[in-house]
Amino acid sequence: MRTALMHHNLPLEMTRQPDDFTCGPTCLQAIYRYYGDDLPLTSLIEDVPTFTDGGTLAVMLGCDALTRGYEATIYTFNLQVFDPSWFGSSRVDLAERLMGQKAVRQNPKLITACDAYIEFLNRGGSIRMQDLNGTLIRKYLKRSIPILTGLSATYLYSESREIAETSTPDDLRGTPSGHFVVLSGFDGVERTVQVSDPFLPNPLSQGHQYEVPLDRAICSILLGIMTYDANLLIIRPRDPQHHFFQGTEQR
Repeated sequence: MRTALMHHNLPLEMTRQPDDFTCGPTCLQAIYRYYGDDLPLTSLIEDVPTFTDGGTLAVMLGCDALTRGYEATIYTFNLQVFDPSWFGSSRVDLAERLMGQKAVRQNPKLITACDAYIEFLNRGGSIRMQDLNGTLIRKYLKRSIPILTGLSATYLYSESREIAETSTPDDLRGTPSGHFVVLSGFDGVERTVQVSDPFLPNPLSQGHQYEVPLDRAICSILLGIMTYDANLLIIRPRDPQHHFFQGTEQR
């Protein structure tokens, strides 16, 4: 018999993203609405920074949350931006290391990402690196805290790579495609996670919610490194008395 400990889905309402490049703000809107802040999607799309070729980064979504008074923590698995030696027992000033990295790198997207992470830290955000597994994911979902994640849509959907400018499938000339979804539940017996997806219809479901094997979700998140994400973004109210906020994170 399933118990709440082994099976838990959050009442998160997801809407359809307006175009191929607004999955991030649409997921952010769903998180805000879950916490009782019903913000217009159009304003979020205007407020969240984007790249010239479309899309955004989870850290930019996190900066928006911090600006609105939320707490935000990023679990990063992105070795393009962060060095593992920056995390661990020795205390390292992440903003200082990111500034140093900017000085010796030429990649414009990497520099933009570094700037966004520096802003995130300066606004009070927290960045961590640890093994990505079911325990980490369930840790937040058990407390009714949804997880916004940047991942590889190519791997999640098992579809062809795409021509980025037109989102046209092309298994030879295409490149991996990034995407944002919200993890909003889990089944500990079946070892699945519930995905709330703003892209509709999508190859896995005609609705916004569907379940995927935990291992596929984890692989998809880690492969998000191809598009400068590969992370979990935890957004939650600062007020511990908030209706949806249950417990405090163990540090």
